[in-house]
Amino acid sequence: MSGKILVLAANGTVGRKVIDALVAKGESVKAATRKATPIPGAEAVAFDYQDNASYGGALDGVDRMFVLTPGGHLDPVGLLTPIITAAAARGVKIVLMTVIGVDADDSIPYRQVELLVEKTGAPFVILRPNWFSDNFQTYWVEGIRHGTIAVPAAEGKTSFIDSRDIAESAAAALTSDAFNGRAFNLTGPEALNYAEAAAILSRVIGKPIAYTPIDDETFVGILTGAGVPENYARFLAAIFHPVREGWTATPTGDVKTLTGHEPRSLETYARDNVAALKA
Repeated sequence: MSGKILVLAANGTVGRKVIDALVAKGESVKAATRKATPIPGAEAVAFDYQDNASYGGALDGVDRMFVLTPGGHLDPVGLLTPIITAAAARGVKIVLMTVIGVDADDSIPYRQVELLVEKTGAPFVILRPNWFSDNFQTYWVEGIRHGTIAVPAAEGKTSFIDSRDIAESAAAALTSDAFNGRAFNLTGPEALNYAEAAAILSRVIGKPIAYTPIDDETFVGILTGAGVPENYARFLAAIFHPVREGWTATPTGDVKTLTGHEPRSLETYARDNVAALKA
C-alpha cells in the first residue's frame, strides 16, 4: 500500500480524528469535503457525494478509502453506492463505517451498503460502532446544560464508544491487510444505562444531571422544536428501539483487536472533553 488514503466527510466527528490518526502514522491523506476545507497534515480535496464529477479528483492517486454516511442523511444506499462503485472499479480498498447491529437483517439500508461493498470484489473492512460517547457533547449537550438528558432509551444499556477509538480502529484497518474481509463491532468497555451515564457526567463536570426516560413522540417533539427535520427526528427515535431491547449493551473486544489497546471508558471521554460538556 503505497498510495494515498481518501477520507470522506473529513471535517466530521469521526473523519477528522481518522485523519489525525493516519497522519500520526506517517500516511499520505486526502481530506474530502464539499469546500475542500484545509485540515492540518492532509491534502484538501473538493468532494460531493451527489456530484460524480468530483469523484475523479478525489480518487486520483488513492489506493484506500474511508467512507461513511454523514449525519442527517436517511438514504445511505443512494448516497454511497456511486462512490463505492467508482472506488471499487479502481481497486481501492474500502473501509466502511456503518452502525452496530445492522447485520441482523439484510433489508436494513446500512446492511445493504455493506453487502454492496462485499460484492464489489475490492478489499474491504467494515466497522460497526455503537452509540458515540461524543453524542453527549453534540445531540444531548443542550439537555446537559439544563440538567436533564431526555431520550427514549427506557432502562436499556449501551456500551458507548469514544470517537477516538473508532478513528484509531479505522486507521488500523486502513494501514494493514490483516483485517481485510472482516466486520468489527466497535464498543466501549462497559454497558451503561442513561441514568448511569448521567451520574458519571455529573461527577466529572460537577453539576447535577438527571436522566428522564421519555416516549418516542415526546422525543420527536423535542428534536423538531430544536429545528431537526421531522423525518430525521423520527429516524433517531427509531434507533433507540435496539437500546430498549438490550441489543447495544454487550461490549466486544474488537477495538483492542484492531488497535492493540482497550477502548476508552465514558468517564475517560468525559474527563477529556469536560470543557465542551460544560460549555
